[in-house]
Amino acid sequence: MRERQVADVGGVVGIVLAAGAGRRYGMPKALVRGDDGVPWVRRACAALRDGGADDVVVALGARADEAARLVPEGVGVARVTGWAQGVGASLGAALRAVEEAGAVGGAGAPRWSAAVVTLVDLPELSPAAVRRVVAAAADPPTALCQAGYGGAPGHPVLIGRAHWGALRASLAGDVGARVYLEAHGARRVDCTDLGGGDDVDVPQYRS
Repeated sequence: MRERQVADVGGVVGIVLAAGAGRRYGMPKALVRGDDGVPWVRRACAALRDGGADDVVVALGARADEAARLVPEGVGVARVTGWAQGVGASLGAALRAVEEAGAVGGAGAPRWSAAVVTLVDLPELSPAAVRRVVAAAADPPTALCQAGYGGAPGHPVLIGRAHWGALRASLAGDVGARVYLEAHGARRVDCTDLGGGDDVDVPQYRS
């Protein structure tokens, strides 16, 4: 499959963070398939697309060449050179990629008003949860919304374009967006009834 550049259409761009080595799992989770043979990375891309993302970008790092072959056609790939530093590096690289690709759209306006972010190791993530989080953003360019499950924060997370630069500057090591979201009062969107909020760290998942 030929990788394509990050696309430049749509108002909401989906991001799948899939760059880690998956040490506890025993392999990069970007390479994992469910019992039905469907790669987790494809599941994540489909959840974002079906949930309202106009375009999707996957951040890849460990064994990226192998993982890129599992990325669906029409999905952008952001290579994360510093993936071993943790999720902060992955999110920062993905945001930088979409920021650069979507700098100018029609009539000089930014192509994307917000990014909706998820992790590759949420194989049961519901497109309905993505739709609910996206719909909760009254003003997408300035919004911060995060799915919640049973009172605990989870994914997806919607990050308005106005926050991208400041969020990237705050990222470090294995610390993702959590601190920034808490400090800036991200809106919690309850998705408990939709399920699919549990990440999979060890190979016990059955589809």
